[in-house]
Amino acid sequence: MEYTDCGQRTLDYIEENMDRTLCLEELAGVACFSPFHFHRVFQAMVGEPVMDYARKRRMTRAAERLFYSHDKVIDIAMEVGFDYQVSFTRAFKRSFGVSPREYRELPRPSGPLRGKAYLTQINISGGRNMNPKFVKKPAYQVIGYELDTTDADGQNNRDIPQFWQQYIQNNLRANIPDPLHPNEELGICTDFCPETSEFVYLIGMEVDDETEPPEGLVKRSFPELDYVVFTTPEAEEDSFPSTIQSTWNYIFTEWFPQSEYEHSGDADFELYDERCHGTRKKIDIYIPVKKR
Repeated sequence: MEYTDCGQRTLDYIEENMDRTLCLEELAGVACFSPFHFHRVFQAMVGEPVMDYARKRRMTRAAERLFYSHDKVIDIAMEVGFDYQVSFTRAFKRSFGVSPREYRELPRPSGPLRGKAYLTQINISGGRNMNPKFVKKPAYQVIGYELDTTDADGQNNRDIPQFWQQYIQNNLRANIPDPLHPNEELGICTDFCPETSEFVYLIGMEVDDETEPPEGLVKRSFPELDYVVFTTPEAEEDSFPSTIQSTWNYIFTEWFPQSEYEHSGDADFELYDERCHGTRKKIDIYIPVKKR
């Protein structure tokens, strides 16, 4: 399956259907992926969540029509999928900081304008080979700390590092009772809502069934699943975060396209152990998979 073709087909479909609200399931169907897998693939290939991209394209189309035409605001609103002018005005002001009528008075088009994305063919021959392994991880329980975040506009890339920094600086691991693996911590992404790009990020440690969480901490249970496991290349402290991110991009833009698997939609996680405590660091990334 050519992921680039699937992605470009979706981009074209968004352009051709600006006059109505699109949903994730519909766009995933155009790409021939399951909704969750499509959400992650699109973000890796385009750099932003698909629903965020579609919204920005609609608002950009509206801004261009407002500035370069004398059409009525309600007509422009309907051209980009809004049935009521008041809801369009609210959405437009949220995006551009001014009302549609105020936008028309600006000296030039401005604001978060988003041009159409174009994808180039992914070359997967002779690329990096991380030799992932497949494992079946039994059901497990984690006690730790939760953060509500979103990958819209890259908010998670700001929230999660700050969350880890607070966790480490305040030695919050010491509050987790009786961890089964004292030298291992998990960074878990769960409770995904691809339509809104919201999810929960959990930092924690594995515990047994009987262990209860102290006040202020949560306990979460995860089922037995099949995972593909990637180990990030060894990296120095300053390049470690970018190495992790580039490994995630590799997984969705290179490994998945040449595999017979897709993301199952369940929680994925990063495993931090003694290998990331020295000057040279690496971690494991666990991704739940199913056959396409």
